[in-house]
Amino acid sequence: MMEKMIFGRYIPADSIAHRMDPRAKLIFVFAFIAIIFIANDVWGYVIAAAFTYISVKMSGLSLRFLISGLKPVMILIAFTFLLQLFFAREGNVVLDLGFIQVYEEGIRQAFFISMRFTLLVFMTSLLTLTTTPISITDGLESLLNPLKKIKFPAHELALMMSIALRFIPTLMDETDKIMKAQMARGSDMSSGPLKDRIKAIVPLMIPLFVNAFKRAEDLATAMEVRGYRGGEGRTKYRLLFWKARDTFALLSLVLLAGALAAFRFWI
Repeated sequence: MMEKMIFGRYIPADSIAHRMDPRAKLIFVFAFIAIIFIANDVWGYVIAAAFTYISVKMSGLSLRFLISGLKPVMILIAFTFLLQLFFAREGNVVLDLGFIQVYEEGIRQAFFISMRFTLLVFMTSLLTLTTTPISITDGLESLLNPLKKIKFPAHELALMMSIALRFIPTLMDETDKIMKAQMARGSDMSSGPLKDRIKAIVPLMIPLFVNAFKRAEDLATAMEVRGYRGGEGRTKYRLLFWKARDTFALLSLVLLAGALAAFRFWI
């Protein structure tokens, strides 16, 4: 399971994306999430897909590796596709099976929303694959620093998000170990009626939650022993430096937004 999971993992390398300032990468990802909603036609999504492919190449990661990492969320993407395919009721009927009708707008929305979902998974995964959790914490805290004037807990929020990202692969690995242990004891989670499958999940969830709470308690104890008292008065061992490549990366988003807007409103 860990080999298939890409979100929350960090892959060390020496690529352009790895060397970028974490603040630039955070802005890049959040801006891409907003910009992708501008696309509403085939050419718009072709441009967005090409932009994502170039971003993957800049990260030095294998496209095949990222595609294999989509397998855990393929069920959700497929469910989204079918939901739009059968419940959108606009346009001409393309397929009529009596109790199920497929409309032109359903096919269009199913493709576009699934494509959008896939590109978002790719881009958000690139953030964690090319940035260490501590760098994400530093970058997010730096971006939220202006809000400290209104007593916003920027450091604490950044730390919580970093810890959450850090423990995603850990919890997935823990789930895999518990599943194998339950299967070794004769538990069958992949066959039988739905009711029996749900019952088989209960022995999996209980030890998973117990282990998660134990890890949280151990982490809190370790932080207290090391004298952690929040962000006040803390200094930084790793300093952040904004460079030309970070500016160029954000300018590329402006070009992407302009291209998508041109295809949507003028072409």
